[in-house]
Amino acid sequence: QVQLVESGGGVVQAGGSLRLSCAASGSTFSTRNMGWFRQAPGKEREFVGHVSWRAGGIYYADSVTGRFTISRDNAKNTIYLQMDSLKPEDTAIYLCAASPPLSPSTSRRYDYWGQGTQVTVSS
Repeated sequence: QVQLVESGGGVVQAGGSLRLSCAASGSTFSTRNMGWFRQAPGKEREFVGHVSWRAGGIYYADSVTGRFTISRDNAKNTIYLQMDSLKPEDTAIYLCAASPPLSPSTSRRYDYWGQGTQVTVSS
């Protein structure tokens, strides 16, 4: 069982920055791909980015490439989402997710999800 807890959301003006964190429980964090997703009111859940458990595997959605940066700290069982140049359309609940252990680096199958943290970008 893995528990994921997101934090760092808030209200920011357009053009500003936020850094989200996702802390995971358990001893298998370093072997799991981790993903960030977001869901805006009335819209489907959208993939934001993914960091594989193998070094060098980081992928982003086109909508956030160049503005968002994902990183992980295995010693802290935590992943981060640095969000810069925020736009009103980035407003959403941001969730993190964990894949099964030792998944292929590009696998986007996730079996654990956090509750999410709200990000609101005002214009």
